[in-house]
Amino acid sequence: MRTAAAQLALTEITKRYGDRVVLDRVSLTVRPGERIGMVGDNGAGKSTLLKLMARAERPDNGELVVAAPGGTGYLPQALALPPHATVADAIDLALADLRDLETRMRAAERSLGEGGLDAYAQLVAEFEARGGYEADARVDVALHGLGLPGLDRQRALGTLSGGERSRLALAAALASAPELLLLDEPTNDLDDQAVAWLEERLRAHRGTVVAITHDRMFLERVTTAILEVRDGRVRRYGDGYAGYLAAKAAERAAQLRAHEEWTAERDRHATLVAANAGRLAGIPRKAAKAGMGTGAWRARSRTHGAAGRIRQSRQRLRWLADHPAPPPPEPLRFTAALATAEAAAGAEIAAVDHVVVEGRLRIDSLTVHAGERLLVTGPNGAGKTTLMRVLAGELAPDAGEVRRAGRVGFFRQDELDARRAGDLAEAPDQTVLGAYARGRPGSLDEHADALLALGLFRPSDLGLRLAQLSYGQRRRVELARLVSDPVDLLLLDEPTNHLSPMLVEQLEEALAGYRGALVVVTHDRRMRAAFTGSGHYSARSTGNASRRSMRIGGPHVMLSNIEPITQNSRGEAGWQ
Repeated sequence: MRTAAAQLALTEITKRYGDRVVLDRVSLTVRPGERIGMVGDNGAGKSTLLKLMARAERPDNGELVVAAPGGTGYLPQALALPPHATVADAIDLALADLRDLETRMRAAERSLGEGGLDAYAQLVAEFEARGGYEADARVDVALHGLGLPGLDRQRALGTLSGGERSRLALAAALASAPELLLLDEPTNDLDDQAVAWLEERLRAHRGTVVAITHDRMFLERVTTAILEVRDGRVRRYGDGYAGYLAAKAAERAAQLRAHEEWTAERDRHATLVAANAGRLAGIPRKAAKAGMGTGAWRARSRTHGAAGRIRQSRQRLRWLADHPAPPPPEPLRFTAALATAEAAAGAEIAAVDHVVVEGRLRIDSLTVHAGERLLVTGPNGAGKTTLMRVLAGELAPDAGEVRRAGRVGFFRQDELDARRAGDLAEAPDQTVLGAYARGRPGSLDEHADALLALGLFRPSDLGLRLAQLSYGQRRRVELARLVSDPVDLLLLDEPTNHLSPMLVEQLEEALAGYRGALVVVTHDRRMRAAFTGSGHYSARSTGNASRRSMRIGGPHVMLSNIEPITQNSRGEAGWQ
């Protein structure tokens, strides 16, 4: 059977920025019709790889081949247009290939009297095949699906919000109907309805899609394969997001088996050395020669069996020491031991009564008890983060009472808030290890061991300055401090932001084992679904703790009780 030619082929691609090697000898292929999801930590090189595929940048070494006669559509994270440019300019930029094709077609049409009928017919056929006549209508359809119906084409881009600009760029990229579609974080700034429309649109796309995204439900519903960018290399996983998760679990299991085998062999050879050394010590260094009386002696042979076994085992031990098989990182765990006796007794952990933050939040009453799980949802600007800051004690309300009985851990969505609260070092010269250890007793070596055991950083990362890290990597420092400190109330404000999908999976598993009170604000659809018991993530049950959801609409908070949930809709224990 003949294999379809590659739509994209990268061979030994290397890309550097200054002294930093972002992509190191990357080779991969993408076949026509595939829908690829690209994942990895912030700063790993995903956007760089997509720019190379779009030919927006050139590699330093290697060969890149793009075979897309039907055109390439590229959605960067930000529009490369000035504020005074119009909506029409943004659309024309995305439809540049079609606009150029139409211009050449019109020019050929004007020259028909001078011959050139065949060239004109070819241009018309190509324009029709690309859906050129319907392109502007497709823009309107896409804008409607993404929540921007009737957008004025003459409106200046500077008058649009960042989210509106992103949706406009996405609509125009989709409307170009290219054979190869390259999307950088297409679900950013989309509500659930718009994301659902986008997913359906991409599943129906007659061509190839490569999309960078942190949206796990998007990966699950759209992709047929996953590219993981890590440490300058790219690895491909088949069977979509489910196949990716299964393969990562198999990798971890294989690493654990290899470590166990390495440990068993090391212990066996250490035991052999000790046992044979004792046996060899029991043999006298000189022995009477047979028939020669007691006065003549001979030296113990260097080739004695015990001596040979010791030598072989010591050689093997040296080899094992030079070729270690480290264990996989320990799973993330929020400290299970409750920090206060009050929390263990199931008492009130935090409460707010008649709280008002002018112009941002108004809530009559809310009480969080030990072991409760509370999901807070609502549109942007409704006051979700304000509520979290009030519960954490970072923001004093203009009116009302706030009570806290236990220790609080707060994972903020905003880096500036984290710095103001002292959870993230201000100094850009602070190292990863220094930021993790700041204000904690113990030696740096002890903190280094504890940090490395979490698997969030490699040994070579510990000396990096915070200024050298991406925002996602700096959030890992915050997360490491949070999971290593016992708290009674855990506040998570958009905890999945800027974290790789695999780390979010680990975070959910850690939440399954946390027995304190939990309040979560999240736009992550998969996390929200799992929280209400209908999600796809399976972990240990945490017992019959109460679950509630809170809907914030405008300045008021409406609270509705939900039955305790211990299993999801598939009959499995959910992370909640």
